[in-house]
This record gives sequence, C-alpha cells and structure tokens, in this order.
Amino acid sequence: MNAPPVTQDARTETSGDKVGSGAGLLPQTWFGGPIPWVIAILIALVVIAAAGGLSFRNLAENARADLSGAVTVQIAEADPQVRTAQAEAAGDALAGHPLVTSVRIVPEAELIELLEPWLGSAASSEDVPIPALIDVELTRRADRQELAQLQLALDRALEPLGGSARVDAQSEWLRPVYDALAALQYLALALIALVGFATAAAVWLAARSAFANHRDTVEIIHLLGGTDAQVTRIFQRSVLRDAVFGGIIGLLLGLGAVWLLGQQFAALDSGMVAGGGLGWVDWVVIAAIPLGGVLLALITGRITIGLALKAML
Repeated sequence: MNAPPVTQDARTETSGDKVGSGAGLLPQTWFGGPIPWVIAILIALVVIAAAGGLSFRNLAENARADLSGAVTVQIAEADPQVRTAQAEAAGDALAGHPLVTSVRIVPEAELIELLEPWLGSAASSEDVPIPALIDVELTRRADRQELAQLQLALDRALEPLGGSARVDAQSEWLRPVYDALAALQYLALALIALVGFATAAAVWLAARSAFANHRDTVEIIHLLGGTDAQVTRIFQRSVLRDAVFGGIIGLLLGLGAVWLLGQQFAALDSGMVAGGGLGWVDWVVIAAIPLGGVLLALITGRITIGLALKAML
C-alpha cells in the first residue's frame, strides 16, 4: 500500500521549522576566523581607554576636593633669621582670620628634601635662598575678594618687619594640570567612539561577506517558505556567538592590561596618583562594555542583513 501523499500544509510546516532553526542551512561558523579576535582586541582597547578616562576623572575630582579650600603663602627673604621671623608673624596673622582653619609653616628641612631631586646638593646651600612656605587650610573655597583680604592681612602683619608675602590658591596654579587631565578624558572618549565605529565596520564587512557567500542558500530558504525575519535570525545567532566570545576575551585582556598599569602607577607611591583609583561604580561601567559591544554587533548585523535582503527583491 502506498504511503499517503504529503499535503502542502505539511511541507510548509516542515520547511518552516527547518528554516526557523537554521539547522543545516547555513554553516555555523560563517562569522568565524579572525573576526571574533578582532572584536576581542577592539573591546580590550575600549576597556583600557574607559579605565584611563575614569581614572583621570577621579584624579581631577579628588585633587579639586583636596585643594579647593587650601592656599599657599610664600615669603621670599634671603636672611634666614629674618625669614623665620616673618613666617611666624604671617602664621600668627593667618591663625586669627575667620576663614582659616589651620596654619602650618613648612619646615626648611622638608623644603630642601623636596628640592633636592631638581637642585641636588645646591638645595641645602646658602647660595640658593629657599623661600618660606606656609600651608593654609580654609573653611571653604575662597573667591578673589577673600584672597585679597588674606593678602591685606599678611601685608599689615609683615609691614613692621619690612617683608612681603604672596598668597597663591593651590587650585589656581594646578589649573594647567586640570586642563591636561580634561584633555586626556576627551581623548579617551574619542578613542572609544573610534573603536566603536571600527567594531561596527568589522561586523558590517563580515556580515556583507557572509551574506554574499550564501546568497544562493538564502534564495533556497525563501523558496522553502522562509521569511526575511527567519533568515536574519539565522545570521544573528552566529553574530551573537562570536560577539560574546570576543567580548569576554576582550574584557579579560583589557582587565589584565589595566591591572598591570595600576601596579606600575602604584609603585610611584604618590598621593596624587592614588586619587585616581577606580571605584565600584567605575568597575560596573567597565564590566558593561562587552555588553555594549555585543549589542552594537547585533544591531549592526541586523541592519546589514536587512539591507542585503531588501537588495535581493
């Protein structure tokens, strides 16, 4: 007895299930080869750039917070005894000011230690007069008028001794450093944007090439009753698999590079550098970078395949 004929509905349902799963229709490694590793390298670059930008931001914010309410008083006098007397008079005048919370006259030995890396033995020589420095902590950040009031109080205190002092806001003389840190942050953002564009371009080229190589297979899928949405999903599975692989490898590579750089900077044992440490929010942002890369790859692949399918009509 002959088997019953297969109805048209049964053929359509069977072909639709096969198309939907994509089994055997397209090679599962269409997006293989170097592309996942390219994505990994690009993700690693983004991780390093993002970590650097966040570190520079933290460094600038911590430096501003530490120095916003601080000023430095400098007294230039060649005679050591007169310079000491003027520094003590200036310290007494500042200690009674309502805007001042603490006054510290920096010891000369500490100043010599700071200058020795640049001046050598000349830093401790009497031929090179070292000005007296006074670190002053304020209750808050002072404006120009309040700094002028501090300058006036110092002038009045030092006038009987025939001396003069200069008040410098630490946040002002560090402004070039802040500008440099801001420029580095913008550079990191520009690098992230360029790498994102490169990632999208790599996915676009790979998707175009894969679609062109399997154009005949896609036409057969259409003849079997497959829709453009089903074809797109088949390609997107490979995009997702390779993008996730590249994202994980790139994250690990980037974190390794960030850790090595962090060890090198930590060896400097500098208080200012320590202010550039990354917090838990920063690490969350860095951990989200591969997710952004996968999402970018999926969107780019979907758009590319969609345009290619429309071009077939």
